[in-house]
Amino acid sequence: MKPLAPQEAVLVFERARRAIAMDNSVAGLAALEKALTLEDNKGWYSYLGYCVAKERGQVSRGVELCLESLEHEPNNPAHHLNLGKIYLVSGNRAEALRIFRQGMTRGGSSELIEKLNEFGKRKAPLIPFLSRANPVNKFLGLLLRRIGLR
Repeated sequence: MKPLAPQEAVLVFERARRAIAMDNSVAGLAALEKALTLEDNKGWYSYLGYCVAKERGQVSRGVELCLESLEHEPNNPAHHLNLGKIYLVSGNRAEALRIFRQGMTRGGSSELIEKLNEFGKRKAPLIPFLSRANPVNKFLGLLLRRIGLR
Protein backbone atom coordinates (compact mmCIF):
# COMPACT_ATOMS: atom_id res chain seq x y z
CA MET A 1 0.00 0.00 0.00
CA LYS A 2 2.88 2.44 0.67
CA PRO A 3 4.16 2.53 -2.95
CA LEU A 4 0.73 3.71 -4.11
CA ALA A 5 0.62 6.65 -1.69
CA PRO A 6 2.77 9.05 -3.83
CA GLN A 7 0.79 8.17 -6.97
CA GLU A 8 -2.49 8.62 -5.13
CA ALA A 9 -1.24 11.91 -3.68
CA VAL A 10 -0.47 13.24 -7.17
CA LEU A 11 -3.94 12.22 -8.40
CA VAL A 12 -5.61 13.92 -5.43
CA PHE A 13 -3.48 17.03 -5.99
CA GLU A 14 -4.50 17.18 -9.65
CA ARG A 15 -8.15 16.93 -8.58
CA ALA A 16 -7.55 19.83 -6.16
CA ARG A 17 -5.84 21.91 -8.85
CA ARG A 18 -8.77 21.39 -11.24
CA ALA A 19 -11.23 22.38 -8.49
CA ILE A 20 -9.29 25.57 -7.78
CA ALA A 21 -9.16 26.39 -11.50
CA MET A 22 -12.96 26.12 -11.59
CA ASP A 23 -13.24 28.52 -8.58
CA ASN A 24 -14.22 25.75 -6.18
CA SER A 25 -11.71 26.45 -3.43
CA VAL A 26 -13.70 24.50 -0.82
CA ALA A 27 -13.27 21.23 -2.72
CA GLY A 28 -9.69 22.23 -3.55
CA LEU A 29 -8.89 22.78 0.12
CA ALA A 30 -10.27 19.39 1.14
CA ALA A 31 -8.38 17.59 -1.63
CA LEU A 32 -5.14 19.46 -0.90
CA GLU A 33 -5.25 18.59 2.77
CA LYS A 34 -5.74 14.94 1.84
CA ALA A 35 -2.91 15.03 -0.72
CA LEU A 36 -0.53 16.64 1.75
CA THR A 37 -1.25 13.96 4.34
CA LEU A 38 -0.23 11.37 1.75
CA GLU A 39 2.88 13.25 0.59
CA ASP A 40 4.48 16.41 1.97
CA ASN A 41 5.30 18.35 -1.21
CA LYS A 42 6.38 21.96 -0.74
CA GLY A 43 5.41 22.73 -4.33
CA TRP A 44 1.76 22.27 -3.34
CA TYR A 45 1.86 24.69 -0.41
CA SER A 46 1.00 27.73 -2.52
CA TYR A 47 -2.28 26.15 -3.60
CA LEU A 48 -3.05 25.32 0.01
CA GLY A 49 -2.14 28.87 1.00
CA TYR A 50 -4.60 30.33 -1.50
CA CYS A 51 -7.41 28.04 -0.32
CA VAL A 52 -6.70 28.75 3.35
CA ALA A 53 -6.71 32.50 2.72
CA LYS A 54 -9.88 32.46 0.66
CA GLU A 55 -11.97 30.01 2.66
CA ARG A 56 -10.73 30.47 6.21
CA GLY A 57 -9.61 34.09 6.01
CA GLN A 58 -6.10 33.23 7.21
CA VAL A 59 -4.27 35.57 4.85
CA SER A 60 -0.96 35.67 6.76
CA ARG A 61 -0.85 31.86 6.91
CA GLY A 62 -1.59 31.72 3.18
CA VAL A 63 1.21 34.16 2.40
CA GLU A 64 3.62 32.10 4.53
CA LEU A 65 2.72 28.92 2.64
CA CYS A 66 3.15 30.63 -0.74
CA LEU A 67 6.52 32.07 0.24
CA GLU A 68 7.65 28.62 1.31
CA SER A 69 6.66 27.27 -2.11
CA LEU A 70 8.50 30.15 -3.78
CA GLU A 71 11.66 29.32 -1.81
CA HIS A 72 11.37 25.72 -2.99
CA GLU A 73 10.52 26.55 -6.65
CA PRO A 74 11.29 30.25 -7.33
CA ASN A 75 10.70 30.05 -11.09
CA ASN A 76 7.24 28.47 -10.94
CA PRO A 77 4.72 31.11 -12.09
CA ALA A 78 1.84 29.19 -10.43
CA HIS A 79 3.21 30.15 -7.01
CA HIS A 80 3.25 33.82 -8.04
CA LEU A 81 -0.32 33.47 -9.29
CA ASN A 82 -1.49 31.98 -6.01
CA LEU A 83 0.34 34.59 -3.93
CA GLY A 84 -1.13 37.39 -6.03
CA LYS A 85 -4.62 35.94 -5.64
CA ILE A 86 -4.11 35.91 -1.87
CA TYR A 87 -3.24 39.60 -1.98
CA LEU A 88 -6.39 40.22 -4.03
CA VAL A 89 -8.45 38.37 -1.41
CA SER A 90 -6.96 40.61 1.27
CA GLY A 91 -7.66 43.75 -0.79
CA ASN A 92 -4.01 44.61 -1.45
CA ARG A 93 -4.25 45.25 -5.21
CA ALA A 94 -0.87 47.02 -5.50
CA GLU A 95 1.04 44.07 -4.03
CA ALA A 96 -0.99 41.62 -6.13
CA LEU A 97 -0.08 43.52 -9.29
CA ARG A 98 3.61 43.50 -8.31
CA ILE A 99 3.54 39.74 -7.70
CA PHE A 100 1.71 39.04 -10.98
CA ARG A 101 4.32 41.08 -12.88
CA GLN A 102 7.10 39.24 -11.07
CA GLY A 103 5.50 35.95 -12.13
CA MET A 104 5.52 37.10 -15.75
CA THR A 105 9.28 37.66 -15.53
CA ARG A 106 9.67 34.10 -14.19
CA GLY A 107 8.07 32.43 -17.18
CA GLY A 108 4.49 33.67 -17.13
CA SER A 109 1.31 31.78 -17.85
CA SER A 110 -2.03 32.39 -19.48
CA GLU A 111 -3.64 32.69 -16.04
CA LEU A 112 -1.19 35.44 -15.06
CA ILE A 113 -1.93 37.30 -18.28
CA GLU A 114 -5.64 37.00 -17.56
CA LYS A 115 -5.19 38.40 -14.05
CA LEU A 116 -3.07 41.28 -15.34
CA ASN A 117 -5.70 42.09 -17.97
CA GLU A 118 -8.33 42.31 -15.23
CA PHE A 119 -6.42 45.29 -13.84
CA GLY A 120 -6.81 47.14 -17.13
CA LYS A 121 -4.72 49.96 -18.53
CA ARG A 122 -4.32 53.40 -17.04
CA LYS A 123 -5.43 56.39 -19.01
CA ALA A 124 -2.79 58.85 -20.18
CA PRO A 125 -2.27 61.95 -18.03
CA LEU A 126 -4.43 64.91 -19.06
CA ILE A 127 -1.44 67.17 -19.49
CA PRO A 128 1.13 64.86 -21.13
CA PHE A 129 4.26 66.96 -20.46
CA LEU A 130 3.54 66.85 -16.70
CA SER A 131 4.11 63.69 -14.70
CA ARG A 132 1.19 61.53 -13.64
CA ALA A 133 1.94 62.42 -9.99
CA ASN A 134 1.78 66.16 -10.63
CA PRO A 135 -0.99 67.74 -8.52
CA VAL A 136 -2.47 69.52 -11.56
CA ASN A 137 -2.90 66.22 -13.42
CA LYS A 138 -4.30 64.55 -10.31
CA PHE A 139 -6.81 67.31 -9.62
CA LEU A 140 -7.98 67.61 -13.23
CA GLY A 141 -8.32 63.85 -13.55
CA LEU A 142 -10.40 63.58 -10.37
CA LEU A 143 -12.54 66.56 -11.34
CA LEU A 144 -13.26 65.28 -14.85
CA ARG A 145 -13.99 61.79 -13.57
CA ARG A 146 -16.50 63.13 -11.04
CA ILE A 147 -18.40 65.12 -13.65
CA GLY A 148 -18.31 62.15 -16.02
CA LEU A 149 -16.06 63.47 -18.77
CA ARG A 150 -13.24 60.99 -18.20
